[in-house]
Amino acid sequence: MDRDPILLTPGPLTTTLRTKLAMLRDWGSWDSDFIAVTAKVRQSLLKVIHGEDSHVVVPLQGSGTFSVEAAVATVVPRDGHVLVADNGAYCKRAARLTNLMGRRCTVLPFDESAPVSAEAVEAKLVEDSSISHVVLIHCETGAGVLNPLAEVAEVCARRGVGLIVDAMSSFGALPIDARELRFDALVAASGKCLEGVPGMGFVFLRKAIVESCAGRSQSLAMDLHDQHVYMEKTGQWRFTPPTHVVVALAEAIDQFEAEGGQPARLARYTDNYRTLIDGMGRMGFIPFLEPAIQAPIIVTFHAPGDPCYEFRAFYEAAKKHGFILYPGKLTQMETFRVGCIGAIGRNEMEQAVHAVELALQDMGIASGEPAI
Repeated sequence: MDRDPILLTPGPLTTTLRTKLAMLRDWGSWDSDFIAVTAKVRQSLLKVIHGEDSHVVVPLQGSGTFSVEAAVATVVPRDGHVLVADNGAYCKRAARLTNLMGRRCTVLPFDESAPVSAEAVEAKLVEDSSISHVVLIHCETGAGVLNPLAEVAEVCARRGVGLIVDAMSSFGALPIDARELRFDALVAASGKCLEGVPGMGFVFLRKAIVESCAGRSQSLAMDLHDQHVYMEKTGQWRFTPPTHVVVALAEAIDQFEAEGGQPARLARYTDNYRTLIDGMGRMGFIPFLEPAIQAPIIVTFHAPGDPCYEFRAFYEAAKKHGFILYPGKLTQMETFRVGCIGAIGRNEMEQAVHAVELALQDMGIASGEPAI
């Protein structure tokens, strides 16, 4: 094989050569050139959600989950009460970290094959007036469900409840407009739909709440208020920044903007999704979700019903043909996932479908048709 395997995962993603090459230089964290890169990245991120007037953006070292945890600890008062709308694995993670941060947490469960209901969220807020914040996963990549951000945001705004949005797998691809949506915090990361490399998260905080966040976090390293104040004062990160990740993200954002920004990225990912669905369907594979609630980010497929199927063997066979798939995240049935995001297009998705076909042949499986 004359290229690295293509990552059909929800992140890390396949990146462009330009993004990789950006990491070949070493940077001083206090150097004026690196400070300028950090400032440019922050300004560019705000533009993606049209949040220049309403929000600040605070970058943080680590994976996206670090930033979700930091957002909860920084935004929610220690006596606050968080409602997590739960229709998947990443919702459950948000609930767990909320508990670990010492905040009271109530979980509102939904089926993992269905989106969150804004009406059910509102009913819970009416039932329990102690709830101060709602956590919503915009795109729950456990199954690939797109949750109704605008509707939940409207409910929270009307009820005077704070909203924390995990937009990890949607930011940069799906439309999010801070001029139309009210949220206290929105969290995303470098290694997702902006097509940078992993290692940095970032949190958009509503300007109106920033001052009230002082002293809420019980963590030194993950205090977003302190990070914001220090960056505003000095332009620097409080602690050693992931310099190579930051400059790679700056390069990736340049490519994002040149491509046409969020609408163009969504169009490419949607074309990837359709190419994948059509090709997999010809082999008998059935998606787990109905198309109406499926985000064009990652697709969960039912596992083939053939007794020869075993995910690890399937994974290795697809990898041999140049593509990295992702295991299923559901609890009630066997599935696997295929991502539609990253620096890939229709050609790569067609090749991916062919790699799956070859993997089935290698395993002696005639069809991807599930047992259901």
